[in-house]
Amino acid sequence: MLDLFIASFVTLFVVIDALGVAPIFATLTAGASPSHSRSMAIKGTIYATFLLLAFAFGGEWLLGRMGVSLDAFRTAGGLLLLLMSIEMLFEKRQARRETRAENMLDDEDGPEDISVFPLAIPLLAGPGSIAAVMIFMSQQHEHPLAQLVVISAMLANLLIALILLLIAPWLLRVMGHTVGALITRVFGVILAALSVQLIFDGIKNVFFA
Repeated sequence: MLDLFIASFVTLFVVIDALGVAPIFATLTAGASPSHSRSMAIKGTIYATFLLLAFAFGGEWLLGRMGVSLDAFRTAGGLLLLLMSIEMLFEKRQARRETRAENMLDDEDGPEDISVFPLAIPLLAGPGSIAAVMIFMSQQHEHPLAQLVVISAMLANLLIALILLLIAPWLLRVMGHTVGALITRVFGVILAALSVQLIFDGIKNVFFA
């Protein structure tokens, strides 16, 4: 159970990338009142939590209705996470997020509700985190206790994300671009290794099980 918690926690920690989301959140809420920023952080995290829970418990049913096997989804999800890790290594993912934030600021007339978009979707609960949650839950579909371990790892990550969002301005000053880029690249390597393992497991089960 501990191994499962560590694997799911680390994967979700890297995919959600709260350390990368926090500076973007600080940019999006720059000039807003502390109460507005705090409200956006809390609401965005709550929305992301409900969305990930919906896919965690309903994702396998949805795949069944679509005629997609769990191993096929595991392989596809692994490929998606691998592409994400490559983007992290070359900082393309962060650059895309920053561009989205800048575009929103250009259109902004006042304090805007960013809790649903882009905070909850896609910054916290994007395709990568949804795929990761569904993969780990599907791997334990016959073990309810193990699924609770996965959910606890997910909730722990979202709690960490909320804390980092609440201290985002301070975190932005402390980290700076260099430290942030270094952390992103390290996480990218870890995610690449995890995603390759998912791909191998999926292919092995499809062709050799």
